[in-house]
Amino acid sequence: MLDAILMEEQGVPAIAIVTAPFRNTGEAMARSWGLPDYAFLDTPHPIANLTAAELDARADALAAAVEGWLAEAARS
Repeated sequence: MLDAILMEEQGVPAIAIVTAPFRNTGEAMARSWGLPDYAFLDTPHPIANLTAAELDARADALAAAVEGWLAEAARS
C-alpha cells in the first residue's frame, strides 16, 4: 500500500493490491497518509499457499482491473 502511495507521489501511476483481510489496514494506511479516498484492489486470502498456476490465475483475474486503473491514471 505504502509503495503505491509513494510511487504516485513521485508521479508514477501505481495501484496497491492487498488480500481481503488486509483491506481495513490498507484503508487505515491511506488515511494516515492523508488519502482517505485512495482506491486499491483486493484479492482473496491467502496467497502464500497457492501453486504457481493458481497464483497466475489470481493475477490474470486482476490484470484487467490493473490495466484499466493505470490507463485511467495515464489519461488524468
